[in-house]
Amino acid sequence: MIFADKLIQLRKKSGWSQEELAEQMQVSRQSVSKWEGAQTIPDLEKIIRLSKLFGVTTDYLLKDEINSEEPAEPMPENSALRCISMEEAHDFLEAKERTARPIAAGVFLCITSPVALILMGTLSEFPGFWLSENQAAGIGLTALLTQVAVAVALFLTGGSRASAYSYLEKEIFETEYGVRGMVIARKEAMKERYVRNNTLGVVLCILSVVPLLAGIIFNGENDVLMVCMVVSMFLLVAVGVYRFVLVGIPWGSYQMLLQEGDYTRAGKRVGGIYWPIVTALYLAYSFLSMHWEISWIIWPAAGALYPAVLHIVEQREK
Repeated sequence: MIFADKLIQLRKKSGWSQEELAEQMQVSRQSVSKWEGAQTIPDLEKIIRLSKLFGVTTDYLLKDEINSEEPAEPMPENSALRCISMEEAHDFLEAKERTARPIAAGVFLCITSPVALILMGTLSEFPGFWLSENQAAGIGLTALLTQVAVAVALFLTGGSRASAYSYLEKEIFETEYGVRGMVIARKEAMKERYVRNNTLGVVLCILSVVPLLAGIIFNGENDVLMVCMVVSMFLLVAVGVYRFVLVGIPWGSYQMLLQEGDYTRAGKRVGGIYWPIVTALYLAYSFLSMHWEISWIIWPAAGALYPAVLHIVEQREK
């Protein structure tokens, strides 16, 4: 008996439809249909998952000469994966949704924090300005520190709401029946808003240099005009990044529960090793060479290399 026939037999014995088995396996119904039609064979990870799901050995599933079901040996309790319930998944998504706006606001405040200092510093250079240079600098610096302090408070408050679910980002887990379908439905419902906000964010970040260029073209020697253009650039970038963060946090929470994108099982394993190594290399090179002005290049290089490393690991596992 081939694998496809055994799968059909086990599924019907459990009283499941193809859709229900697909939900349990966190795959599409078409994938189950192809397995049962002998068009494809699942990878090793899914074979192991099927053996646990039906309580049979992997040998029974893979070896055509074995026709009688062989019960799988019980797994030790401490090796079982954490199972995420529907309530737990719903609470996590709600917490992330509530966290998105304050964290996005905190990022906006951080980006715009130098604006007051730049304005006050420029105005203090004009004769007859009612504040001295030191007073203007003091006010600008106070405004900067206040914005940063408020931003940090927002980060800490927002982070504490989702801190109880930090294991979802780091651990490999399973979900109860129906959780994956609920997350996919919410993700699809948000897709249009996600694309719209990301598009707006990209456009604003690209256009942020336009005011600066316009100031140079019209009157680059006018300090007040140029400062206003720089402030406009900061504001456009801040609004663009605000849009990214606002939709990026809930979108990332969907990827966490679905274990997609950067949160695949391989991604969690690789990320836990890759980024500490990158950090160690960055610090070692920076302290030994004392070239801090160029050592930061390690980070964008590591970020560009990471998808390739992750892809290689995933292909080797498959």
